[in-house]
Amino acid sequence: MSAELDELRVEIDDVDKQMVELLARRLALVEKVGEVKSKYGLPIYVPEREATMLASRREEAESKGVPGALIEDILRRTMRESYSSENDSGFKCLKPTLKPIVIVGGHGQLGGLFARMFSLSGYEVRILGRNDWDRADEILADVGMVVISVPIDLTEATILRLKNLPENCILCDLTSVKSRPLSAMLEVHSGPVVGFHPMFGPDIPSLAKQVIVCCEGRFPEQYSWLKAQFQIWGATVRDIDATDHDQGMTLIQALRHFTSFAYGLHLSQEDPNIEQLLSLSSPIYRLEIAMVGRLFAQDPNLYADIIMSAPENLEMIKRFHQRFGDAISILENKDKVKFVDSFNEVEQWFGDYSQQFMKESKNLLRQAHDAIHRES
Repeated sequence: MSAELDELRVEIDDVDKQMVELLARRLALVEKVGEVKSKYGLPIYVPEREATMLASRREEAESKGVPGALIEDILRRTMRESYSSENDSGFKCLKPTLKPIVIVGGHGQLGGLFARMFSLSGYEVRILGRNDWDRADEILADVGMVVISVPIDLTEATILRLKNLPENCILCDLTSVKSRPLSAMLEVHSGPVVGFHPMFGPDIPSLAKQVIVCCEGRFPEQYSWLKAQFQIWGATVRDIDATDHDQGMTLIQALRHFTSFAYGLHLSQEDPNIEQLLSLSSPIYRLEIAMVGRLFAQDPNLYADIIMSAPENLEMIKRFHQRFGDAISILENKDKVKFVDSFNEVEQWFGDYSQQFMKESKNLLRQAHDAIHRES
């Protein structure tokens, strides 16, 4: 039996080596694709091309007895690496006549990411850090665009320091709240103004498939090229009113981060053995605790600023607290009928999204399970 297994394992190792060679060849081709895309100003992420290719590969795989989901998993992981490597080829500059770009807060992680992306696209980038304000006039001289990327609690005050910008200079920010910063920019600058919110952190390998929210300010025709530049980087730009954006972020960011904070606080005070929890956990719990733990690996000031950025966030959290209490009362009363009725009401509210989320979560859980290493 051992000899038979050894022979088969040698064959498997040989196939694996061939797969490595093929992946290396594919990545080399992707590098050439990136050069062509950069030359002609094509986006690194084309959803129609990706969907068509995946459907075709699934069909081919299934015709050979290979599960379609398997080849899709392999290709999606490969494409993610490909998108990252395409950054190295740089990007076409859509506004070559633009005067220098100043990133206020460009030494920070997010500001640094955008400084790098603009530089990869051929723009001249200057950094205005917190210790550079004595040279602000020099740094801001003859500038074509100013990008604000500072902590939320400093954003408005920083904007108000930017007076006497050139009339045609674009003024924008990258803050996770939009209404007040946008109003401040419109007040301080008479030229083109726009608010952006990148819906990702600075540690992403590529902007492919990432979302950048855009809140229009003034003279959109003068910064339409900028939105197109983001799309060349691979991002999707979502236009939304600033007030609607902030209302959405109350749920998407403030409440979500607060509940993770509260759960982490609860865990730390209960003081369970994390290693033991993980050894007993299902993939879904491991994923949940990983998302909570991820929060505490980052800057607490950032999350405090996000959660405390608006009184509406506190009001939403209070309503959640009230409903949490209502749910506890169902348990205290051992009211299973009420629990089932409430469950069904929420299911109806989700509608078809319930099944969509079930499908999406299965894919995530499979990946989480694959990443688990358990000692025998």
